[in-house]
Amino acid sequence: MAGVTNTIFRQICKKFGADILTTEFVSADGIAHRNARTRQYLEFDSSERPIGVQLFGADPTRLAEAARQVVDWVNPDFIDLNFGCPVNKVVCKQGGSALLKNCPLLEQVATAVVKAVEPLPVTAKIRIGWDAHSINAVSVARILEESGIRRIAVHGRTKAQGYSGNADWVTISEVAEAVTIPVVGNGDIATAEEALERCRRTKVFGLMIGRGAMSNPRIFAEIRALLTQGWALPPLSPNEKWDLILDHCRQEIAWRGDESFAIRSMRSRLMAYTKGLRGGRHLRESLGRVTSLSEMNSIAERHLIAEFL
Repeated sequence: MAGVTNTIFRQICKKFGADILTTEFVSADGIAHRNARTRQYLEFDSSERPIGVQLFGADPTRLAEAARQVVDWVNPDFIDLNFGCPVNKVVCKQGGSALLKNCPLLEQVATAVVKAVEPLPVTAKIRIGWDAHSINAVSVARILEESGIRRIAVHGRTKAQGYSGNADWVTISEVAEAVTIPVVGNGDIATAEEALERCRRTKVFGLMIGRGAMSNPRIFAEIRALLTQGWALPPLSPNEKWDLILDHCRQEIAWRGDESFAIRSMRSRLMAYTKGLRGGRHLRESLGRVTSLSEMNSIAERHLIAEFL
């Protein structure tokens, strides 16, 4: 979720009922340099708690030191280790899902970070394996549990899959049954009904929502209503969806202090919001060029007029 889950987006998700939040992932080297970009990655509001800072890397000593610095710097509620990122620029440095192929090093990283920040909890996110021929999520989860990791999130795809194909919830369920620490399932949860089905069919402790929240951050409220009250919230109307989009833009502008930069940085986020809206292709063409809030208001007005023609 790099480039997505900044403090503004997380606060929106929290407002809609997300229980636990995690920052964008940060490299151990970035923490060491403590530059302005790293500070922005780590910035969070007290309303976002409980929140964890997610780190990645492959050097146990450097990651342990980075975790200690993060605790001193921003005092998160937990540290989260990313052993699941499939992006090549991370994997080529032996970070993210590359460690699924090197379990001894994965164990060293987890153990070093746990010891560095104890008693603060350390959690981890993994994928089910490197590729279809090396599904090893169960054994990796056991290693992490023995290393002192307190919770594991499992994305139901391999590194080779990226975000294609379907998430393997059978393997996620096997992980949940293999360890005693909480296991959180992740992958292909775009509706409250899908969330309910995953909870009923597996022994997962909870659900992690990523891409499903990008197009509809209200998904957390929808899941909560269905799980706790047994009824589904009505879909967002076009007016409600645009109110949400424009409010997100206004908050982003206030946070960044530069309207043009804020709107340009949001373009990819705006693309995700178009899911479910009429005329998505033409809408995305307009949003791909937007640079101001006034343009956003004009696009919203035109789209809403077209909705009712």
